[in-house]
Amino acid sequence: MREFAFEMALCATLESENRIGDGGSENGNSGTIVSRQLGASTSGRRVLDVLTVTPGPAFDTRTQITAQSIPDAAIAADVGVGRARFWKDCFDCHPDRARAAVNRALEIGFFESERRNGRTYIRQTARYPDWFGSLRAIENKPDLDRPGDLQSQLRTDVSLAVCDEVILATASYVTGAHLNRIPEQVGVWRFDPETGTREVIREPERLSSGPGIEILEEQPDRTKITVVSHKEKRRLRRRLAERAYGKGWRVEFPACPHVENTDIAGVDGIPYCARKERIVRPADACDCPSGHDADGHSAVDLDAIRETHSPWVRSPTTITTKQTEIGRFSEPYTSSRSEKSLR
Repeated sequence: MREFAFEMALCATLESENRIGDGGSENGNSGTIVSRQLGASTSGRRVLDVLTVTPGPAFDTRTQITAQSIPDAAIAADVGVGRARFWKDCFDCHPDRARAAVNRALEIGFFESERRNGRTYIRQTARYPDWFGSLRAIENKPDLDRPGDLQSQLRTDVSLAVCDEVILATASYVTGAHLNRIPEQVGVWRFDPETGTREVIREPERLSSGPGIEILEEQPDRTKITVVSHKEKRRLRRRLAERAYGKGWRVEFPACPHVENTDIAGVDGIPYCARKERIVRPADACDCPSGHDADGHSAVDLDAIRETHSPWVRSPTTITTKQTEIGRFSEPYTSSRSEKSLR
């Protein structure tokens, strides 16, 4: 099985094991957020195949703010829910990044704005909650005979320790030699994507919550690293959790008459091509005689499917507060319109 199909099957199985109504999870919240292909390092060099996020004590509050990922710069900015402040006084980052964060936060309803004497003042519509618990990273390697950069990737995950646990998922038979080649802190699953069954070969160890070491470059005679502070790790964890909440794991369906909605372990929203007889990516071209509309859109409602199978809320009943004379900016920031969008 191709790695993409393996990944889709694993995500569906993980979501099925934690679906709403099946007994709940820690802190009394039901379900687990499953996502994939997320950047998990300060340098942008490391991308996680799969991430699971366990709901924390204020998860329900987070679901009521927005269904989208909230920009980290907006969360970190000195913007409260009380008195509105001049937007430029709220950020400690490049002005372009600040403008982009403000516009996006306004678009998704995390900020609201008002104009005073030709200047833009902003405030949060709700306090940002402590909404997530543990993070678990899963590296997919269906065929251990073709490991690629597996050892280096797992060493980075363990030394940086931005996630609480790291798992290696494979379809291969796991030998002692395989286990000896990866960090002992990494758990190992043998996963059958056809049946959705999973055998735990080795349980993962809980990783350190202190400062981390990010491996930037490895050479035979030296390794280039950077120390990631506890504060930086907390912010990286929050960014990961936010991206996971907004993104999920499903992909758009190719606009092809042969692609149908299939399920694994009772969880659907997976594009399967009956002609190719396999799970397909959005970019997989179709050369079928009946044609392929590259600009078309699938009728499958992925958001509705995600809401059915996970604790993510598509259209939250907002808890945000309102003030009088509030105006929201809808047009995205570009440098040529900077004076028109935010002053």
